[in-house]
Amino acid sequence: MSNFRLKVFFTVATNLSFSKASELLFISQPAVSKNIKELEADLDIKLFERKAGKVKVTDAGRLVLDYAQRVLEMEKRLRFDIGTIKGRYGDELKIGASTTVGQYVLPPLLAKFRELHPKVSLLLLNGNTHEIEEALLKNEIEIAVVEGSSKNSQIKYTPYIKDEIVAIVHKNNPLYKREQITLSELLETPVILREPGSGSLEVIMERLKEFDITERDLNIVMHMGSTEGIKTYLANSNCIGLISVNAVTKEITKGEFKILDIVDVEFSRYFYIIHTHGKTFGLAQLFLYFLESSITKSYSL
Repeated sequence: MSNFRLKVFFTVATNLSFSKASELLFISQPAVSKNIKELEADLDIKLFERKAGKVKVTDAGRLVLDYAQRVLEMEKRLRFDIGTIKGRYGDELKIGASTTVGQYVLPPLLAKFRELHPKVSLLLLNGNTHEIEEALLKNEIEIAVVEGSSKNSQIKYTPYIKDEIVAIVHKNNPLYKREQITLSELLETPVILREPGSGSLEVIMERLKEFDITERDLNIVMHMGSTEGIKTYLANSNCIGLISVNAVTKEITKGEFKILDIVDVEFSRYFYIIHTHGKTFGLAQLFLYFLESSITKSYSL
């Protein structure tokens, strides 16, 4: 059973790129073009326009895109239902995770899921929250867990695990002797934050907005795209870092880092399970059930 031409068309149409489709499908770009030409010949209509290096979907292409999405979804559902009858689950599940979730929260859960369903092949895409949402909308992944919720109208957000962003300092930092700092002290102290587009930064700035504080009011030394990078930087500086408590639990236990309470300020949030609107099915639904059943106090604050 194969709808490969439709899959090629769907990948080009959702990414508006022949080269990107080539990368995602692991076939050559000429093979992508060949499949599109054959589909256009079969339907006797043009599906794409290419002008100035840009790809645009024609009116006919948009109609085919709607049908292609439904056909491909039905094929996935059929394969899943057949797997259910056979008493096993197979195929590949593409999952997305924002950086903190993908590095510190999901790995043990994925190991447990694979133990329960060894025939399922898992592919995990990591990125900041904005990047993961974009991947979801482009159908590069089927389901994801992210930090922060930008409330994109095309995406359903379900609160999953409670988290807190905390202020941390390294043991060599003079502030390590302190238990807390005031908000005014935080504004004066060099601070390292995650990069724009990250859920962590979104939560921090939304909370500080309540105190009429913007990024310009903070003494930001650097934005970094890696929580591990922030921890390494803090080990070599007298800065404060604002990161998820899930990302530094082991180091705090060992005494390498310390949490400084910010007086009267708390950066709490939820990690969210996200998928496009409409009922999930197949492996995505199976994984959703697994995530919901896996919530324990050990993941909550």
